[in-house]
Amino acid sequence: MHVMQYEITLPADYDMRIVHRRIATRGHLLDDHPGLGLKAYLVRERGRDGSPVNQYAPFYLWRTAEGMNSFLWGSGFRGLAADFGRPAVRHWLGAGLRRGPAVEGAPAAATRRAERLAEDADPAEAVERALAELPDHPDLHTAAVAVDPDRWELLRFALWRTTAPDGVSGTRYRVHHLSSPELDRLPAGRHW
Repeated sequence: MHVMQYEITLPADYDMRIVHRRIATRGHLLDDHPGLGLKAYLVRERGRDGSPVNQYAPFYLWRTAEGMNSFLWGSGFRGLAADFGRPAVRHWLGAGLRRGPAVEGAPAAATRRAERLAEDADPAEAVERALAELPDHPDLHTAAVAVDPDRWELLRFALWRTTAPDGVSGTRYRVHHLSSPELDRLPAGRHW
């Protein structure tokens, strides 16, 4: 599994209805994209859910590198870059996945938490701990753990049926659409 996200931070007075319209009219274009586990169309709006910024921040779980490459080098990403400028694309190696009880529904919220691993930390132990801590909650849609081995950053991501439960830390997003053509083909559990 390959994990990818780019964040487009927009001006404080940006009309977020433009982003909402973009998602409403184009979100379905990846509903059957080969190699895509899921794409969550994530949005943060200044002053909502504690967000200090307006941001469009799509998040991807790719089943295949070919699927990811065909998106990045194809018309999908080109269109985004033409409209917003080319953002930096973050990429992590997938370490594990959990499907929750709410996986059949449409998620409304997401959380993402990234942390740098201490230089003396054993990365394998940190990943095992993060996998063991994946949420087991009735509102959980999907949760994933990933690692950026260049920065030694551990990433926890979760999609939620309504809102993130109390006690779940991290950046909070609203999910405006979910494309999940091959989510059922991503292996659950740890990925090694």
